[in-house]
Amino acid sequence: MNHTPRIRTVVSCTLLVVTLVAGATACGEPDGDPLSLKPHDAADLISFNGPAEDKKADPDKPLEVTVKEDDAKITDVTAVDTEGRHLAGELDADGKRWHSTTSLAAGTRYTVKVSTENGDGAPGSRTYAFGTEAAKKFLKVSFGPQAGTYGVGQPLTAELSAPVTDRAARATVERGLQVRSSPAVTGSWHWVDAKTLHYRPKEYWPAGASIDLRSNLKGIKVTGALHGAETKPLKLTTGDRIEAITDASDHSMTVLRNGEVINTIPVTTGKPGFDTRNGVKVVLAKEQFVRMRGESIGIAAGSSESYDLPVYWATRVTWSGEYVHAAPWSTGSQGNANVSHGCTGMSTADAEWFFETVREGDIVKVVGSDGEMMTPFDNGFGDWNLAWDDWLKGSALHGGGTPDTDSTDTGADVQTARLRPQV
Repeated sequence: MNHTPRIRTVVSCTLLVVTLVAGATACGEPDGDPLSLKPHDAADLISFNGPAEDKKADPDKPLEVTVKEDDAKITDVTAVDTEGRHLAGELDADGKRWHSTTSLAAGTRYTVKVSTENGDGAPGSRTYAFGTEAAKKFLKVSFGPQAGTYGVGQPLTAELSAPVTDRAARATVERGLQVRSSPAVTGSWHWVDAKTLHYRPKEYWPAGASIDLRSNLKGIKVTGALHGAETKPLKLTTGDRIEAITDASDHSMTVLRNGEVINTIPVTTGKPGFDTRNGVKVVLAKEQFVRMRGESIGIAAGSSESYDLPVYWATRVTWSGEYVHAAPWSTGSQGNANVSHGCTGMSTADAEWFFETVREGDIVKVVGSDGEMMTPFDNGFGDWNLAWDDWLKGSALHGGGTPDTDSTDTGADVQTARLRPQV
């Protein structure tokens, strides 16, 4: 192989350096600006309080980088863990000291990159890598509902393994529970109680949306010795926008798909003393057959209001037992009078059609009843009955994050793990 061209190139460059003296730019050398130099190893210029090579860092101990020379300074510090999370920190105005401002994540590894300048303005850099001690106590998060396709009224839920009451800790939890949807929406978490959060958009989810829910809390300190555990992400989709609007005063239900009326059904709702709840409810489950007994809603067996009936095509909208279902015994009143014990009754054919049309998460709204309003959290998903400003008050990031148990705008304990996607 002929090496002559390589030798000639080197000699030529050498001659240029000798002849031009400062003509370094012709050979790819610095032009005199210190910042154009390749960064030197700043190991002797800075001090880092990280652990020894065979040790792991205490997550609660702040990181600190300082300079050793009076005329040198730190220009930038980045600390990133294996999850890609940046550790927050502050650099003093004089560039002499950088320190972390939040706890490190437990059970992970960090890469810390430090950039410096010496007294002559020449750049330096140094990279450190280390692990952190594992957490001993974990905050586990269970997401709901299960993966699947739901209606546009379906809230997201997060159940915590331990109560979180401190507002700062609640804010940490909210920041770590990330919701992304396509199309994008404006939404927020709301603390139902110390162990339960619900997430909903300002308006209903868009039809045909993709929703991704994941926790970024792994290893993150929440409160005391409690650190976030790893959580399996959740992916949901929404179907068409199905809304069933029942006017109890008109004894009719109007069903819309994506804003277009697809059916109008004569119905009967709750009679005086058993008035159907007003407000927005969300389909919780579908049961082709259920036996309904008056005792389940507090009616004494053998009383004048007692009943024990086989019911078909039952769509549940509250945990206390409110359904939309077939009521062949009341067909003469459907469209004319309210004679039920709180459920919305219709013909068997209409109930089967409704059962087959809706899915969990679809919207069932009642207006014109003399009944009370659907509560937000203690009897199903009444989340949409809170105005948006009131919803934000239940967030530690946007409002207060401490539900007022004396207010009708918040609820007590709620069971939200019972949802299953439509097959």
